[in-house]
Amino acid sequence: MSRILSYGSLNLDYVYHVPHFVAPGETLASCSRDVNCGGKGLNQSIASARAGATVCHAGKIGPDGQLLADTLASSGVDTSLISLSSGPSGHTIIQVDSQGQNCILLYGGSNQKITHQEVDLALEGFGPGDYLIVQNEINCLDYIMEQGAKKGLSIVFNPSPIDEHISTLPLHLVSLLVFNEIEGAALAGTSEEGQILDILRSRWPSCQLLLTLGSHGCIYDDGTQRITQGVYRTKAVDTTAAGDTFTGYFVACLAAGMDAPSCLNLASRAAAIAVSRPGAAPSIPTMDEVRGSTLSLA
Repeated sequence: MSRILSYGSLNLDYVYHVPHFVAPGETLASCSRDVNCGGKGLNQSIASARAGATVCHAGKIGPDGQLLADTLASSGVDTSLISLSSGPSGHTIIQVDSQGQNCILLYGGSNQKITHQEVDLALEGFGPGDYLIVQNEINCLDYIMEQGAKKGLSIVFNPSPIDEHISTLPLHLVSLLVFNEIEGAALAGTSEEGQILDILRSRWPSCQLLLTLGSHGCIYDDGTQRITQGVYRTKAVDTTAAGDTFTGYFVACLAAGMDAPSCLNLASRAAAIAVSRPGAAPSIPTMDEVRGSTLSLA
């Protein structure tokens, strides 16, 4: 089985449950507040590990971030490549409304303090056949991608949150691009899902494309086939970690040698279970839970 190096963000999530999202100029009392571990990198690492993969997380925390490393370790993630910053860890302020939808304010903190030396050290033990997962919540992304490609790793990129910086990255080095419809529209310059895939396919012919469409499922395109996967029916409580759970599971299943339809099916089941639970990392299911679920397609 291939190994996974997840080089990504580690955030303390401050989650406020509200009747509706705060409007400009409004002061709104929250129903409750929770403090959870999150960050797209941490969530995807935990999802991959709970899916059964061998996962090492590389990233950076501040003196306030030991809980983040402990949470990864408790899910079976190797944390030996997490370094310490003198400044605060990354954190988010998350509003979750009565329908389970969320909006997120992100502070990068130590996630934006990664050095080239730390990247070189993290990549030392990995090579051809291994996977490198990255997102857009850390600095040094161009260097991480370039050095990962030189080492022969299969690079998985989740361009979230989408911004103008994405266009400066060496995306031609990416083996698997996992993105939602908003990110796809920004990358391709069109909002029509078929056109998004066609444009990105012509731009990066050898890249696997995975377009997630929320309640409408997802579409996978590897250049030889285009597969549509529906969503599994569940009651949404908190959608915070849905996309990260999907990505982590999909890559873990690829690393285990499964075919694309099996990877899509298991990742979709895992994401459905995650949205039925509160929180980010705490909502991510194990592979035993996913395989034992009795969910039906919506």
